[in-house]
Amino acid sequence: MQTILEGKAYVLGDNVDTDQIIPAEYLTYNPAIPAEYKMFGKFALCGVPKDAAGLPKGHVPFHEGAEEFVSPYKIVVGGKNFGCGSSREHAPIALAAAGISCVIAEFYARIFYRNCINGAYLVPVECPTRLIDTICTGDELRVDLAKGELLNKTTGDSWRLNSLGEITPIIEAGGVFAYAKSVGMLKG
Repeated sequence: MQTILEGKAYVLGDNVDTDQIIPAEYLTYNPAIPAEYKMFGKFALCGVPKDAAGLPKGHVPFHEGAEEFVSPYKIVVGGKNFGCGSSREHAPIALAAAGISCVIAEFYARIFYRNCINGAYLVPVECPTRLIDTICTGDELRVDLAKGELLNKTTGDSWRLNSLGEITPIIEAGGVFAYAKSVGMLKG
């Protein structure tokens, strides 16, 4: 697992649900097939209402063009209850397929949080500070997971992040099954 994550921020609001992250109509794709996996990236966050993109000036597209599969943004910043809604494991897959390495939120819906960890799709980081009122879409961020720090390279502001704690070895191993094999819980 990389301990330093950098890239442009994409800011969302509170209660971003899994149907906004990847609408049900795109669940016909199979993420185990590479050609279909990239479709999850193409349609990631296409269900987010245009007025919920976290900017007072209006909606900023998550992709530069309609035919793009990977977003220019690398870190999603959300508010409270990120990933609420249905339990679909496709939500963190869609964000990962779009090139997102990390989501930073005040807190997560538990099933989304566990799905991120179970498949090691992306790193779900919690920050007790309400970042969506301070960080803007397009700001360059640097996340130091080892130190538990977030730096906004655009403004120079920084914040403490909650420790990943017990999930660190699971993400480092590549997900819950790889972790279970590595510690002898499953025979490989």
